[in-house]
Amino acid sequence: MKFSPEALIQTYLYPLFYANTDEELVTRMSYGVVIYGILTLIMKEAPYGRYANSSYGFGVPARFAWVVQESPSFYIPVIMVAYGQQRTYRGIVNQLCLGLFIMHYFQRSFIFSLLMKSAKPTPFLPFFFAFLTTAYNGILHGLYFINVYHYKDEVWLYRPNFYIGFCLFLYGMKTNIGADTALRNLRKGDETGYKIPTGGWFEKVSCPNYFGEIVEMWGYAIASLAPPAIAHAIFTTLFLTHRAIHHQRWYIKKFDDYPKSRKAVFPYLL
Repeated sequence: MKFSPEALIQTYLYPLFYANTDEELVTRMSYGVVIYGILTLIMKEAPYGRYANSSYGFGVPARFAWVVQESPSFYIPVIMVAYGQQRTYRGIVNQLCLGLFIMHYFQRSFIFSLLMKSAKPTPFLPFFFAFLTTAYNGILHGLYFINVYHYKDEVWLYRPNFYIGFCLFLYGMKTNIGADTALRNLRKGDETGYKIPTGGWFEKVSCPNYFGEIVEMWGYAIASLAPPAIAHAIFTTLFLTHRAIHHQRWYIKKFDDYPKSRKAVFPYLL
């Protein structure tokens, strides 16, 4: 029997979300992403990285955890493209917009994880929930761009928001990768511990890596105007802003000379 992502989605996700069509499923899953983002604001800090807590389960090796928990948002859309029943109907705009999402998660899953220096294990529960979240998003975005909405290339390729969004995405990715690189380079050789990052956007905000990722996701949302992309941008903004505020407080508490003028994530604002 031929493998069909659509059949799996109809069998398992339609009943879960009380959906009868792909369009209904995408709408309800998109609302779910926004609700989840709002809920993160009332939750405690996610217990991984510097906030890792053994009470959340046994430790999973950091690099392995990062690849496994982030990669579903990369490989699920790729599988849907390869095996989906409607793959012949995808236009250039559909491919480019979904490509932004896939490119982001390829970088986060494989390149970032190979370069990371952290040896601190990730507790199992946040690792598991991160995996479920990226699997959810991989299905949602793949379904929308492959099965649900087909852009008219002759119209969309002349829309300003498409190019503005693309430029914002690329700038956000550059900012995110550059900040991650700067953070890694703070530790020389076998050094451990934390230092105050300086230079570039670090002079304005404590977490320019998060700022860059937020800009990325809003670029993706503006380029596509897709409900899943907009929902994902909202979630990313809420989740990373919440985490950045905790980082800011942590830095101020740990370093007496930490620059008080720095904002947490948005220059001059927050």
